[in-house]
Amino acid sequence: MKLSIERATLLKAVSQAQSVVERRNTIPILANVLIEAEGNTVSFRATDLDIEVVDKAPAMVERAGATTVSAVMLHEIVRKLPDGALVSLTDDPRTGRLTVEAGRSTFALATLPREDFPVMASSEYQTNFSARSGVLRRLFEKSKFAISTEETRYYLNGVYLHVAEGEDGRVLRCVATDGHRLARIDAPLPAGAEGMPGVIVPRKTVNELRKLLEDDEADIAISVSETKVRFATSEIALTSKVIDGTFPDYTRVIPTGNTKRLEVDASEFAKAVDRVATVSSERSRAVKLILEEDKVTLTVNSPDSGMAQEELVVAYGDDRLEIGFNAKYLLEIASQIDRENAVFMLNASGDPALVREGSDSSAVYVVMPMRV
Repeated sequence: MKLSIERATLLKAVSQAQSVVERRNTIPILANVLIEAEGNTVSFRATDLDIEVVDKAPAMVERAGATTVSAVMLHEIVRKLPDGALVSLTDDPRTGRLTVEAGRSTFALATLPREDFPVMASSEYQTNFSARSGVLRRLFEKSKFAISTEETRYYLNGVYLHVAEGEDGRVLRCVATDGHRLARIDAPLPAGAEGMPGVIVPRKTVNELRKLLEDDEADIAISVSETKVRFATSEIALTSKVIDGTFPDYTRVIPTGNTKRLEVDASEFAKAVDRVATVSSERSRAVKLILEEDKVTLTVNSPDSGMAQEELVVAYGDDRLEIGFNAKYLLEIASQIDRENAVFMLNASGDPALVREGSDSSAVYVVMPMRV
């Protein structure tokens, strides 16, 4: 195998591949990226046996072929090469080395045979549809903060992607929860997605997906089966196993009878929470909201460090209410709100709060209260 490729193109392809590779693994071949050159393209394939990413890039291929080399090592080398360099990759099967040359730099890297590289079995996908990159990014980015990190409740360690009934018909929905907070984000249902099975997309896949969704206007082809999900553009394909479990009935925890309405400037609210939380002990991080007509008082009392209080002018016209929340959860929800105002729908001090972005019901957040 012998090819030449522009440094920036190579870096983009290799960085996507190396981020999938697990740093600590017992199978040496899984630390490698499979490089396959043919025609005028080269593809880079990496896997951790749960996720597989294939990135295709244009290259000048003198001699077709394939080999595997350390993904992290190749990425580090390419990253440190000068901008604009033309990089040549030459594989010599006799020595078991891949030579990387750019300008006056030469590296010879150890390779492993391509036959040993595991390729994820292709699945028969039940549903195939496409969606705009910007739509998908909104669905996953706004819900992923609520993914649980508890390994015991493994079925909450991802984002539940499924078709659901929205207020105005069927929608494509992402839901994530850890039992303390919940995010439910809707988008119009793409053509062809109607019969899609609901799948739990693992956290690592959601994070890797972000790199695929940088161009808002790009179309992403999505394929879903009971066991796998695949996201692809013309250059990159990301295939992942889905979490084998049943996502709980989240609709039961979304309150419907909350009538006390608080409307507040989302960024002002976030800054105020952040300021008063400074004095709280890290463990509890509890902030108390005292709601009175057109004002909310945020207070934090910490026996060790002291007390903080701040008043905000808000739109609120219901009975006086005192309710406590984890400051970190309030900040995370406030940071998701793209519109100017956050609307809190509240009931009593022991009941969960519902948070929306202004009058938009396509993004709904639930946060459980704390005793303060």
